[in-house]
Amino acid sequence: MTSSDSPIKTVSGCPVNEFLKTGQESLKLKVVAGTPGLRAVIRDKTLNRPALALTGYWKYFGNKRIQLFGAGEMAYLRDLKKENQMTVLKEMARRKVPCIIISRNLAPTRTMYKLAEEKKLPLIRTCMNTRDFAATATLVLEELFAPSTVEHGTMMDIKGIGTLIKGSSGIGKSECALHLIDQGYSLIADDAVHIKLLNERELMATSNELNRNYMECRGMGIINIADLFGIGATQLKKPIQLVITLKEWAPGMVEDRTGLEENFYELLGQAIPHIIIPVRPGRNIAQLVEVAAMVQALKIAGYNPAQKFNERLISHLAKEKKAVQHTPSKFLAKEFDC
Repeated sequence: MTSSDSPIKTVSGCPVNEFLKTGQESLKLKVVAGTPGLRAVIRDKTLNRPALALTGYWKYFGNKRIQLFGAGEMAYLRDLKKENQMTVLKEMARRKVPCIIISRNLAPTRTMYKLAEEKKLPLIRTCMNTRDFAATATLVLEELFAPSTVEHGTMMDIKGIGTLIKGSSGIGKSECALHLIDQGYSLIADDAVHIKLLNERELMATSNELNRNYMECRGMGIINIADLFGIGATQLKKPIQLVITLKEWAPGMVEDRTGLEENFYELLGQAIPHIIIPVRPGRNIAQLVEVAAMVQALKIAGYNPAQKFNERLISHLAKEKKAVQHTPSKFLAKEFDC
């Protein structure tokens, strides 16, 4: 197994304003009070429903999480006297919760508004219902807290397979990708591929905003793929399902001739199928990369052509051996006499 040498970045906290920026559209968030506190840090990627805390039970209270107030919490809070509301909310603020979010577009109580302004505690509303908001917000937090790394290479979508093409500088990664784009496939990132581990299993690749849709071609310079080939020639992100390394061919180089032995490339602790393609004059590298992606698509679907051929070969040899064992000995003697 080949391992990446790229440094891994882990996230221990996320500022509330970054959460707002990332989930602004999908979560329909609006800050109603406590704006100066938006730099507060969320230190846990799960949400907390503070139902028990409102009754005064603070044991196991998740103060590092976003506090989500649904219809139940708001109804209970409104039933409390103003002084009791203030006591509960002050205790919550004392424990340095990062922010409070109210779902269903419910209006905060005056006490909530007053305390949020006084303690600089972000008070946010969303028109989404509690269940849908919790599901979507969890995905946003998962992405914000995901460990990440940056790989040198070109990321493509080939036949629906997220393919990371690697290799030393000048080996022909961009030229190979350019030919594949001309064939109708999509570019995700060139040169610097940003990768995040989502749900502890899926490696999501994307580019940074600065060089999105751009590619460097030696001899021509920087080109814009979306301008040249249309917006359909680019994608924002794609899970990595295959890593292909282009390596300059040299005499005596070991080349895989059967495909029976599977190799893997380790990224953020995940093993991704890995193919090394020797590069030498006369080889159509783009076509080989395309076929490699198609073979990987078959493997994901449960069909391994190399394994199938191996089983067919073993079956054929077994039949031949059986035929020899059942041949009469005098017939074999005649053959030897000849």
